[in-house]
Amino acid sequence: MIDTHAHLESVPGGADEAVAEAAAAGVERILTIGREQAVELAARHPGVWAVIGWHPHEAVEADVQALRPLLSAPRVVAVGEIGLDFYRDNAPRAAQRRAFAEQVELANETGLPLVIHTRDADQETFTMLERARVGVVLHCFSSPQRLDQAVERGYLMSFAGNVTYPKATDLQEAAGSVPEHLLLAETDSPYLAPVPLRGRPNRPANVMHTLTFLAGLRGVAAAELARVIEANAARVFGLP
Repeated sequence: MIDTHAHLESVPGGADEAVAEAAAAGVERILTIGREQAVELAARHPGVWAVIGWHPHEAVEADVQALRPLLSAPRVVAVGEIGLDFYRDNAPRAAQRRAFAEQVELANETGLPLVIHTRDADQETFTMLERARVGVVLHCFSSPQRLDQAVERGYLMSFAGNVTYPKATDLQEAAGSVPEHLLLAETDSPYLAPVPLRGRPNRPANVMHTLTFLAGLRGVAAAELARVIEANAARVFGLP
């Protein structure tokens, strides 16, 4: 199994411990989000790959051109997480739009897929993504009202532990109906721990709980769904 989105540098106990724990649980591959530290972690662990970018909260300080040397590292597989966050508004929206647009263009130039963060900004996010000429992953999918549009565009949708929450019925409905070839799973560690671990810091090993829940929604065996998710991740991120 693969955890397609984790912040390993922020997991309590450290990245090395989290990677070993994940492997023992059957999670052999992890995509970690960040910049320099993510590249270093990917170089140190054969089961870890890096996704590099400026989060919308960091938009004011975002130096997109500084990503170029990182994106050329051998184990960097995507640009992300990038996008718009109009819920917290931790950066001015104009700065968010600038950083997002520049990183979409950088991904187009390098041919790397995009990992997208969008919160309370779906309309503008989807409009700006019309510029993308590479694969798109909607991280921590939270746009069930845009499901049909995402499917039409061929975007992959990645579900995190919040899909297991009892009140997340709209997400659960979406997760049950996403076409098989567009489905991914993640932890977003250390955030969004799934039931039955909700309220604790999340860890990459816990993607197995989300996998089991998704398999139940879709009426398939967890092992079968793990193979589907692995294949989808390998395709979009160019993993071996």
